[in-house]
Amino acid sequence: MSSDVRVCSVARTLELVGAKWTLLAVRELLLGNHRFDEIARFTGAPRDILTTRLRTLETEGLLTRVQYQDRPPRFEYHLTKLGLSLAPIVEVMREFGDRHLAGEAGPPMTFRHTCGAEFHGVVACRSCGQPVRAAEVVRTEA
Repeated sequence: MSSDVRVCSVARTLELVGAKWTLLAVRELLLGNHRFDEIARFTGAPRDILTTRLRTLETEGLLTRVQYQDRPPRFEYHLTKLGLSLAPIVEVMREFGDRHLAGEAGPPMTFRHTCGAEFHGVVACRSCGQPVRAAEVVRTEA
């Protein structure tokens, strides 16, 4: 490996959630689908791979399993506070897909904010609250 490889938080995050099916499972949990069969159905993930992804998310503290049936034992999956912090990532990806990849059919689903308006997520500055464009962000050395 080259010594020029950049150490960054994007790479670290992708190590955790970048495997195929992982963010789709998170998407389903954010949409309120908590049972394995629902997650498998709406993601299309093979059951063995989905099992592995959910176990990894649990091990890393992004979700918890809650048993809802004794025999056979069955579980629901719920995002932890850490897991819920992935919501903006999923929203920005959805917004990108709706805007650039949906084609003539348009977005497959829409969302409304509690104010009643159609919801479109934006990246905003935590300090001033203004929407941020990439050209306005300057890298500083740590």
